[in-house]
Amino acid sequence: MDREEAKEFRERCAQCDAVSWGLTDEGKYYCTSCHNVTERSKDVLNSEAIPNTKIQAINRGLKKRNKLEKGWDWYVCEGFQHVLCQQAEALKALGVGPELKNQVLHNFWKRYLQKSKQAYCENPVHARKRKASVLGSPSHADWESEPALLSDASGPFVESDGPRKPSPPSRASHSEMASICSGSLDGVEYSLRKEKGLVKMAMPTTLALCGLSLLWQREALALSDLLRFVEEGHIPYVNAFERFPEEMKLYGRDKGIFAIESWPSYEDVYRQMIDVATFLDLPRFPAITEDCYLHPNILCRKYLMEVNLPDEMYDFTCQVVKMAGIGEVDFLTFDPIARKGRTVKYDVQAVAVIVTVLKLLFLLDDNVEWSLSAIAETYNEENKEDKPCFDFRKWYQVMKKSFDEKKQKWEEARAKFVWKSKKPLYHSPIDRSVVYKRREMVVNLQKQFSTLVDSIPTAPKNSPSSFQFNWTEEVTGGTCFHGHSLQGILYKKGQSVTTMNSLYWLSTQKFCKSYCKHVTTYEESNFSLTYQFIINLFSFLLRIKTYSLHEEVSLIEKRLFKKKYSTAKTKSSRSRKVRK
Repeated sequence: MDREEAKEFRERCAQCDAVSWGLTDEGKYYCTSCHNVTERSKDVLNSEAIPNTKIQAINRGLKKRNKLEKGWDWYVCEGFQHVLCQQAEALKALGVGPELKNQVLHNFWKRYLQKSKQAYCENPVHARKRKASVLGSPSHADWESEPALLSDASGPFVESDGPRKPSPPSRASHSEMASICSGSLDGVEYSLRKEKGLVKMAMPTTLALCGLSLLWQREALALSDLLRFVEEGHIPYVNAFERFPEEMKLYGRDKGIFAIESWPSYEDVYRQMIDVATFLDLPRFPAITEDCYLHPNILCRKYLMEVNLPDEMYDFTCQVVKMAGIGEVDFLTFDPIARKGRTVKYDVQAVAVIVTVLKLLFLLDDNVEWSLSAIAETYNEENKEDKPCFDFRKWYQVMKKSFDEKKQKWEEARAKFVWKSKKPLYHSPIDRSVVYKRREMVVNLQKQFSTLVDSIPTAPKNSPSSFQFNWTEEVTGGTCFHGHSLQGILYKKGQSVTTMNSLYWLSTQKFCKSYCKHVTTYEESNFSLTYQFIINLFSFLLRIKTYSLHEEVSLIEKRLFKKKYSTAKTKSSRSRKVRK
């Protein structure tokens, strides 16, 4: 009805250039497209012609639109809390216990807000900023006010979907200034905030908090699994702000905080886990015992199945873990407060143990492994009815083909990934209408183009799985090596069993000095092709850099062959004395 009454007004809107007008309860014209209210008003001769119910309905509609257009007053930490809630719910859907969200992650988050002085403290940062911006002494409400969804210190870790608290009068000017540069109240201040010892929240830091929570709960999910599920879209990370409530307007400086265009790196998230745990002064984590998923013996069994290696290799991995001393509770348990706190990359360490065992059995020097393969092939031809002997050459051919196909699909998926969010982002409220119109035009053109070319619909997202390769007999067609024997490369020496290969070469002859950032260097040209393939295969499984795995292998060898390293160190010191 308001449009029919305003149809005689045919001027174009000064803001959006549209001709679509309505009447407010004051009789003024407003644009139904962008809700811009003009100074022009309609002369009403008889007030009884407009019933009160109609005026109230129009008034309610305008207030609702204006409130939605302006949005809530929200802080950056509230945005990160929404992201953490989404990630916790996704982990719960993957099978993680509900205690991770309601107890562990909730307590970590409260502790972070308190340590960073954003909430749960006497003088939070937000109150200090408002105190400096308001003339005179601040009111009691200014000191007590916190982000609305952080006010309950004892309740569970939940998102705030209910009504918001009204903003105090002193926040009005700050809110108006913040709305120009960012949708959040403290977007500009947060991006410029730099304090010594402060760990600022960022999108990778949310994954660090989730990783610490999983470690505290000793869940069956390693850091590499967490990052892989993020990459596959099972855990919100890229464009997670799209799930924010409609009233939380995000633009300007908020884009640089929540909108990211890069995948999380294992090294970065792992480093942030240590930094966050140290910043929060977390106590010693629950012990990693032999029955925990993160114990190297259990992880080794999992990764042996993953890469289609014989089950009999598990006994050798357990012996390496025991001899290297990396299966002890004190070694594995994370303790951030300890001065010399040991940090363990559980999944990388387990994979490094398997690489060490492969070197012990097959040497991996582009020579011995192929000689042993010829022996296994001859044995299998002569004893077809017996348990087949593990043929390294055949395994290499099967594994390389599967690995190349899997890696190619992964690279294609990464190349086709669309970083642009479905929810348009803009620099300021002034650009909002223009950005939304452009996005609408782009979406329409994409629909028309897809109709013309008859494009194939995108494949549905695969269900999450702990394994990336499937080695069942039905799928692989008889190329599963789990049940193969190692008897072709072993022989009895007295009462013990010894490998036919009696040689071994160290991955690193000399470690970098203590002040160096890395343990050793890895140049592929210096190593055999077989070793390169093994390192590339396991690095792809964990989505890590090849040098990281090579370093971990070197560290295990250093613990395993202490005598060799001590002898090499003595020889080098003697040669220096002779030179002098």
